[in-house]
Amino acid sequence: MSAADSGTGGKGRRRGPALHWQILTGIALGAVYGIFLPHWTQYIEWIGDLFLNALNMIVIPLIASSIFIGVAGMAGGNLGRVLGKTLTYYLLTTLTAVVIGLGLVSIIKPGTGRDVVLSGNAGDIAAQDVHMIDQLTGIVPSNIFAAMADGNILPIIFFMVLLGIFSTKLEKKHYTVLLDFFTAVYELIMKVTMAIIKLTPIGIFSVMACMIGAQAGDPDALTGIVKGLGLFVITVWAGCLIHGGLILPGTVRVLARINPYRHMRRVSTPLLTAFTTCSSNATLPLSIRYTQGCGVSEKLAGLTLSLGSTVNMNGTALFECVSALFIAQLYGIDLTVSQQITVVLTSLLAAVGSAGIPMAGIVMMTVVFNAVGLPLEGVGIILAVQQVCEMPRTCLNVYGDLCGAVIIARSEGEKLTV
Repeated sequence: MSAADSGTGGKGRRRGPALHWQILTGIALGAVYGIFLPHWTQYIEWIGDLFLNALNMIVIPLIASSIFIGVAGMAGGNLGRVLGKTLTYYLLTTLTAVVIGLGLVSIIKPGTGRDVVLSGNAGDIAAQDVHMIDQLTGIVPSNIFAAMADGNILPIIFFMVLLGIFSTKLEKKHYTVLLDFFTAVYELIMKVTMAIIKLTPIGIFSVMACMIGAQAGDPDALTGIVKGLGLFVITVWAGCLIHGGLILPGTVRVLARINPYRHMRRVSTPLLTAFTTCSSNATLPLSIRYTQGCGVSEKLAGLTLSLGSTVNMNGTALFECVSALFIAQLYGIDLTVSQQITVVLTSLLAAVGSAGIPMAGIVMMTVVFNAVGLPLEGVGIILAVQQVCEMPRTCLNVYGDLCGAVIIARSEGEKLTV
């Protein structure tokens, strides 16, 4: 059993239940707490906030160091091949997720004949002017330190890729100093990560309790959401389950040639963390740690997962496609085949371009809506079930990255230990 499996980082015999069982216990206890003591969640909310802050605290230095190590170690060699494989995999799996969403909406028709009232306040979101071209040009940062302060990941990745490539053009002694420095930073951050991992069950307990408590405190609103939007939620969850339970495992079986469900069990800790926290970035340190426990090299794990946390959003793309078609059905708008193709392509691009934006998936949904002329007021309806749908789609986002890492590692001849 690897250190990643034990969650302790030690080599001795593990004491107590495995970390994923501890996390599941934390989720269950948090749900019970939120249901029966919703007004008491304010007293434990700070625990979850500290936990999420701790995870987010190390994301920027982790991405910066892992990207530099990966690129500097491969620049001039197989870097282009690895990046090409990685981005191709991300594009194809995300497109597949969107097509699954399109098919499910066409079959289930969650918005046809429904009476759903505007349940959320979309004014602030709909008023934001978001252009896809701005997202693309924003990849090149005008101020890298501002991008770091804002948590804008894509410009940071671009900058560190440049540094990694051009570091190989330096004299060997300078190149070695830089590589040793970023390697030391990476190792230090992973030590901090392992300390935070030990606190995961407690942090997850608080996050889940507050999430459930917010809904349990208003049972009338919850009942109304279930009645009006239940089929929409079922469609989103079904899409995530099909893609994450069949398509991605099948891809892992064929391309990585390993047991996909054994791999899923080995990376259950980052998956459960993603499901509960609804944050791909906060889960990134755990994803890298547990992927290395599957036999993926430090360079490949850091490079593929750091890229994936920003540009590989299977769940988000699926959610945006389903949402757009659901609103079209709800308003009685019959989208043509060309408009449906536009929804598919725009959902794909919007999922990639949403990095670094508050409420990224919801904000970028306005791009999809505008592309086919859907009323932006429909975003307010989606807001009512935003949290319920965000849990499976974030989990799917992270699982897509984890699958990609082992697939790319296998294609590069690395020996997996799953």
